[in-house]
Amino acid sequence: MIKPLRKALCAWGALTCAIALAPSRATSAGRPGDVGSSLQADGAWHPFRPKTDPARPDPPPAQSPNQGSTIRVQTNLVSILASVIDDKGKPVADLPESAFQLFEEGVPQKIERFEAETNRPVDLALMIDSSASTYKDLKFELEASAHFIRQVVRPGDSLCVFEVSEQVTQIGDFSDDVPRLQNAVRKIGAGTGTSIYDAVVLGSNQLRRRPAGRRRAIVFVTDAGETTSGSKFEDARRAAIASDELIYTIVIRPIKNENGRNTGGEHALNTITDSTGGNMFILDDLGQIESMFDEIDRELRTQYLLGYYPQPTPPPDSDRHVQVKVNGNYTLSYRKEYFTARQ
Repeated sequence: MIKPLRKALCAWGALTCAIALAPSRATSAGRPGDVGSSLQADGAWHPFRPKTDPARPDPPPAQSPNQGSTIRVQTNLVSILASVIDDKGKPVADLPESAFQLFEEGVPQKIERFEAETNRPVDLALMIDSSASTYKDLKFELEASAHFIRQVVRPGDSLCVFEVSEQVTQIGDFSDDVPRLQNAVRKIGAGTGTSIYDAVVLGSNQLRRRPAGRRRAIVFVTDAGETTSGSKFEDARRAAIASDELIYTIVIRPIKNENGRNTGGEHALNTITDSTGGNMFILDDLGQIESMFDEIDRELRTQYLLGYYPQPTPPPDSDRHVQVKVNGNYTLSYRKEYFTARQ
């Protein structure tokens, strides 16, 4: 009885060992019962390591809610050009930064950038009023303007001529070709009305298209008798401020008595000129025009740049008011307003 039983147990053990040593039939698709397991390069099974499918790349690692979502607030540098005039009407150069104080809406601002602008290139829109009221002196006016072009345009600068009457006509593109610009001025003929507001809007828009980092200015020779503009005063004022330009106006007064002339355009130009930081000259004798052009040229070459980042940060799409002060008995001309960007 014992021998048959011993033989049966040995046969059962052999069968068990054969089953244990038989090769596996599972593939890299996984083994039954091993959820999420796969066959790795080393031939071993590693549970919970899913196989990589090249057609479906792994998703990026999860980020915390605050990761990669930094909020940035950008405040643009505000640049103010300032002209300083002494008690004799002459530009003052070489003042130190410490001579200036700067305010926005009454709040002191830190000057982050300070430099003299003498050598910075300038883009000029020269506007010549050719309305009927200026006809008598138009030829002399044009020759004086041609002389101004030769005087003011220097290497790196550009100038464009605009004829202003019942319509505003841009004569050519911005250029530093002095003879061509002078010829453009001399071809201006007599018109009828005067579209002052349209001229400021057109000139300002053209200057805004000029490259950044340059100065911009309108020099306007006119009798200031606004008669035919489609634009309004506020259109012109906002366009001039938005373009970050200076406006210099030479007002020809054919009639000295205010009761005998249209003064609406003159007062409007005075307001716009003051807001942009330029200057207005009243011409009672046509012989003064060349000296006025000379003074404009000197002011353009002796300006200061004051740059600051407004604090507190102003709201978008707002009209901001700036005040600049300087130590000493001087007169200041500078841009007194700017508009913040829309959101």
